[in-house]
Amino acid sequence: MQTWLPAEFMQTSEGKAADAILRSCVHCGFCNAACPTYTLLGNELDGPRGRIYQIKGLLEGSPVTAQTQSHLDRCLTCRACETACPSGVQYAKLLDIGRAEIAKRVPRSVPQRLLRRALRWIIPSTRRFGLMLMLARALRPLLPSAVQRYIPLAKPSGVWPQVRHSRRMLILAGCVQPVLEPGIDSSLARLLDRHGISAVPVYAGCCGAVSHHLTAAEQTHAHIKTTIDALWPSIESGIEAIITTAGGCGAMLRDYRHILREDAEYSAKAARVTELCRDPVQIIEALPIDAAAKGRRVAFQAPCSLVNALKLEGRVEAVLQRVGFDVLPVQESALCCGSAGTYSILQAGLANELRERKLKNLYLAEPEIIATANIGCLTHLNAASQIPVAHWLSLLEMD
Repeated sequence: MQTWLPAEFMQTSEGKAADAILRSCVHCGFCNAACPTYTLLGNELDGPRGRIYQIKGLLEGSPVTAQTQSHLDRCLTCRACETACPSGVQYAKLLDIGRAEIAKRVPRSVPQRLLRRALRWIIPSTRRFGLMLMLARALRPLLPSAVQRYIPLAKPSGVWPQVRHSRRMLILAGCVQPVLEPGIDSSLARLLDRHGISAVPVYAGCCGAVSHHLTAAEQTHAHIKTTIDALWPSIESGIEAIITTAGGCGAMLRDYRHILREDAEYSAKAARVTELCRDPVQIIEALPIDAAAKGRRVAFQAPCSLVNALKLEGRVEAVLQRVGFDVLPVQESALCCGSAGTYSILQAGLANELRERKLKNLYLAEPEIIATANIGCLTHLNAASQIPVAHWLSLLEMD
């Protein structure tokens, strides 16, 4: 794809990156077939190829409107297009650049700005999010049943083993998971402990993903640096890996190197965090876990972060099969469930359509339980599912 980006913009790192990404696109359209919003809406402007053209026009100085911004907002950043692309187009990085640029030229309405600011204030704070959830749970009996489904009941955190092994790994707690599903991380800690690995919890708040996807660069950098500062003493002491049980957070940690590449103080530290970041399956698949599931039927909903960002497709399913689960085939398994961080709030209509489609496909094989690997997917699906949805790590402790 030919580009005519302004010379001033081409002198920036974003301009150089955008130019290289745009030039790598060959207009083939394979990406559209993998795109959830194109699948639902059938509009070229709501598919990756159309968004690439819109971003190209935006960066070259063409007029843009709130409608252009809406087409970019509708993208889930699931990155299925990157997996499908034969040319290796780094679409997500281009989208980040495009969203940042259009935010400078197209002001949002006051209600939109307030909602986005509220999301960036509440969700990344475990304390504030926890207080909001506590209030919602207190009022839950008074609310309609349709609303109650969106307010998960409190769950036990479980016992966390003491640090007693020479092999040590960090588990990054994140922001909302310790409140919504506190038992996931402790399940992993107990599993690792049984195999000679001590898990050390780190509570640093949000990894930066929420503000990053809401185009708040300054807040994103602040969250990343806070997380790095919390991790750094243990990194210096020689921990083996940094694990996050939320696939979306794992994808964010893998991007630390890129996001802080120009930060003189933190670039090297960010790169080290990226190097040490591991998804739980990368650790667990090497452990000699006994088969104890006795053929229980499970449908695994593979989060987009796991498949498209972390490139770990099929790995969780292989572990579940090895420990005795009957892992069932899922039609349209690559299609996003609609969670996508704050997407289920900001684009509720599309998110609910995608959830309904995902659940219909998950039900087809008649599973006893649905498993996933990301807190956002788990919460989003559980709010409407007729079958229990659990994190796959919790399944490994089932008798």
